[in-house]
Amino acid sequence: MNEEIIQNLNERLDSAIDRGREILEDEDLQVRLEEIRERSENTIRRNPLASVAIGFAVGFIAAKIFKSED
Repeated sequence: MNEEIIQNLNERLDSAIDRGREILEDEDLQVRLEEIRERSENTIRRNPLASVAIGFAVGFIAAKIFKSED
């Protein structure tokens, strides 16, 4: 019985890995990610001070959230 469960889990894991690999190799996804990266870079270059301020704000909030968990 336990071997059947383990075999079933291994098959499901293999299937999930294969699907993930297919998604990562998807050409359309790669093109969209490249477009997002380029737009992000352009926005940061046009607004460097705002980008730094947003980065600090996100870091500050993240630090508060993770610090409160301790």
